[in-house]
Amino acid sequence: MKSTLIIGLPILLMGILVSCEKKYQSPDQYEEDLFADERQEGKAYIMNEEECFDGSELVLASSEVKLADSSKGRGKAFFLYKVRSGKILKTVRDSTLEMPMMFLSPHKLKLKEDSMYLYLKKLEGYRFIAKDRNLKYQWLRGASVYPVKKK
Repeated sequence: MKSTLIIGLPILLMGILVSCEKKYQSPDQYEEDLFADERQEGKAYIMNEEECFDGSELVLASSEVKLADSSKGRGKAFFLYKVRSGKILKTVRDSTLEMPMMFLSPHKLKLKEDSMYLYLKKLEGYRFIAKDRNLKYQWLRGASVYPVKKK
């Protein structure tokens, strides 16, 4: 009786383990994308002129904008632009602005030869650069460079 129990018990345990084997199922089978029709990968949203104007804290019209400096290498790349003169079209913080002034952009802007609108907002982050270069503004994310329309 003991020998039958000793032989039968391991066979019984092996049978249970084999029958309880669970196949691995990929989590992709259960995943459902609720926003598939709303997602557009690889395409950035570019605001129109009215959205840029409404979303900005400072809007300038200027023809004297030049790339002053850029950072490439470690960390995030950024570009510093210098505005020698310009006309203030909208402001929520400063009623006057000292010219020349500088602003930061996280990407390189396609500057126009003629007058263009500059859509700026309060600088967030970059505190060491801001202190060193006396920066207060950065380019509005999602804004494009629009030429000033001649009336």
